[in-house]
Amino acid sequence: MRLLLLVGCLTIASILLIRCAGTSDPLPNFPRLVLWAWESPQDLRFVKPGSAGIAFLARTVWLADRQVRSRPRLAPLRFTPGAGLMAVVRFESDGRGLPASADVVREVIPAAQIPGVRALEIDFDARQSERSWYAGFLGDLRRAMTANLPLTITALESWCENGDWLRNLPVADATPMLFRMGPGERQPADFPVGLCRSSIGVSTDELPIRVPRGRRIYFFHPGPWTEEAYDAAVAQAWRWWR
Repeated sequence: MRLLLLVGCLTIASILLIRCAGTSDPLPNFPRLVLWAWESPQDLRFVKPGSAGIAFLARTVWLADRQVRSRPRLAPLRFTPGAGLMAVVRFESDGRGLPASADVVREVIPAAQIPGVRALEIDFDARQSERSWYAGFLGDLRRAMTANLPLTITALESWCENGDWLRNLPVADATPMLFRMGPGERQPADFPVGLCRSSIGVSTDELPIRVPRGRRIYFFHPGPWTEEAYDAAVAQAWRWWR
């Protein structure tokens, strides 16, 4: 009961912070706390619908010159019916060329059609040479998707600092990942790119000291989520939001 009350207060507090900051939520029907569920067996039935969203790896797509292949999630995922679900599609590229955008769209669309999914997220650490292709692909994907299904992406911190190429992407949100950061990346007080100002991504084993306030928070957890890890994430989100 205490946890449910805390999550309720936490959600109200985050909404108030967003209103005070004068920004709008690009995912108004999605929880403000989100758990990333990666490719390992995950039992998230302890997450009550409405208290947290679940962004689960739904599909992995491998990109190569004139060739694309994919596979769906293999590890089991358990959750309570009614949970807020976001399908995540991870792209892997060998950096030696990219296939036709239309071919990749066909591999991604099945993730958007999973019953109960409320949003689609693309996770691609695009190299500088791949960004023009990525922008075009996102436009093609957006046109192929149902109009009322939000499209989001993950973003390297450096993109959100110097990412003019992000500004016109047809996505609702870009989530800067503040963990496993590369050389030259940092944890700034905020980001100049507006698309990066609605959410942040952190890891339970590499928490930043501070984060920009009023954001939707995505938590990554190495290995399977547990109720104890979830409770700790809720408590940490509360400390950042209050």
